[in-house]
Amino acid sequence: MYAIIEGCCPTAGDPHASEVQTICTLPDRCIPARRLASLAACSGGGVNAPDRVRGARADDIGKKIADDIVLGHFEPGTRLDEVMLAKRFEVSRTPVREALKQLATQGLVVCRPNRGAVVAELTAQQIAHMFEAIGELEAACARHAAIRLSAGERDHLHALHAQARVAMRAADADLYDRLNQEWHRVLIEGCGNPVLIEMTLGLRHRLSPFRRSQFRNLERMSASFEEHAVIIEALMAHDVGSAQRQMRSHLLSAHMATARLSSGCN
Repeated sequence: MYAIIEGCCPTAGDPHASEVQTICTLPDRCIPARRLASLAACSGGGVNAPDRVRGARADDIGKKIADDIVLGHFEPGTRLDEVMLAKRFEVSRTPVREALKQLATQGLVVCRPNRGAVVAELTAQQIAHMFEAIGELEAACARHAAIRLSAGERDHLHALHAQARVAMRAADADLYDRLNQEWHRVLIEGCGNPVLIEMTLGLRHRLSPFRRSQFRNLERMSASFEEHAVIIEALMAHDVGSAQRQMRSHLLSAHMATARLSSGCN
């Protein structure tokens, strides 16, 4: 049994309701200089420095809350009080609210007027269905990417893989997770099908808290790295069948590792 948060609406008469703002933030990822400059150019005119800092803080809080949900630290039915969470993370209530709003985009938070945030149940079967779907979607992306990846995208995958090796050897789960997200994004976008890209990235976003939790197990981090190496080999050889099979197998392994961790098994 898994748990998700429900609710993050300002209650009636809440004096902090006016503090809620919608801020577009991006996770800290390993991004090439040109892409980073492009992102900065897109966001620089609309969000000032304090807002970016607050957004980054909300993103970090959201990840910690999501991890607690995946690992079962928040039991179903538990009310998540904004004041309690603010004290725990030593922040004001505003970044806590923003964190819960971010989790809403992943389907982990549902707004319940006048009730605040409560933890609800998400069954293992529901999670399995999402992993099964993402496995098929990313397998299709890998099949197309084996033919359509540009030379630059292939070089980018190699570079990210090399950086992931450093993170793995340093047992840096947070860095490995960020590199893993970027590696998958490059491969997915390399499939060259806008509809498939949109569907796959959307479901990956919903599953990201569950996929991130697997790297708490260092053995799984190492296994993930080796699985990436096999996928890269298939991509570089333009082997569409192998790329598809290996990606599907990779996502199956990720699901099994997540399920074991969530159930308390090693």
